[in-house]
Amino acid sequence: MPETGNGRAYVAQTSAAVGRELRLAMLLADMLPVARTIRVSQREPECTWPSPYARAYDARGRLLPLNRAQCRTAARWVMRAHPEANWNEAHDLDLATGILQRAGEAYRTVAGRR
Repeated sequence: MPETGNGRAYVAQTSAAVGRELRLAMLLADMLPVARTIRVSQREPECTWPSPYARAYDARGRLLPLNRAQCRTAARWVMRAHPEANWNEAHDLDLATGILQRAGEAYRTVAGRR
């Protein structure tokens, strides 16, 4: 069985799991109405220790300002909704589809190099 980057096997998602992902994306879109993508990682730029951190980007890829509460809340929600992800790497959550991808994969898909 193929494995993910963190050593866990891929598992087919149920419709309930897909529904939860879309609900999460809708809640985050309500909290950050202009955002199109949220990048989540465990590394805050100013900290040397792991700390949930999120950045929001609009449809053009411009960084949107987040306050500390929005940043931490969004990161924690995404991390708890996707415990199978390898959080040693940054991940992008598409708020339109609810799909979570590693940050590098999201760029390859946009560039058409998938």
